[in-house]
Amino acid sequence: MPIWYDPAITPDQLNPLSRGSMGEHLGMEIIEVGEDYLKGRMPVDRRTRQPYGLLHGGASVALAETLGSVASAFVVDRRSYDCVGLEINANHVRGVRSGFVTGTARPIHLGKSTHVWDIRINDEREKLVCISRLTVAIIKKIS
Repeated sequence: MPIWYDPAITPDQLNPLSRGSMGEHLGMEIIEVGEDYLKGRMPVDRRTRQPYGLLHGGASVALAETLGSVASAFVVDRRSYDCVGLEINANHVRGVRSGFVTGTARPIHLGKSTHVWDIRINDEREKLVCISRLTVAIIKKIS
């Protein structure tokens, strides 16, 4: 059973939301919407590497937070609620020098006031690069 407020949501509907944002600057894109997950990718290039030539941990965290936050926003009625990050943590387990990394966000908890997401980022060989947990607050829109 889909977790989405609109089960027909597609990457083509989600990707324009990143225009003018950090996600666009870092080259992030949503590539798949499953019944209970959101998948996106990001290049490992001059924008996302640290001085040693490896994927910057902050770029991984930015991808994780983007995926979890976008996912939360499309689980709720966006006309009535906003979704804002409360806490994120990340463990960086493998370095990446080039190519793309792909993150998959899956819910751990979808409550009325908070969502908790597990985001796993893999390299092109499907090796785990980063594992992150994001907690999102669900707040009523202010009229």
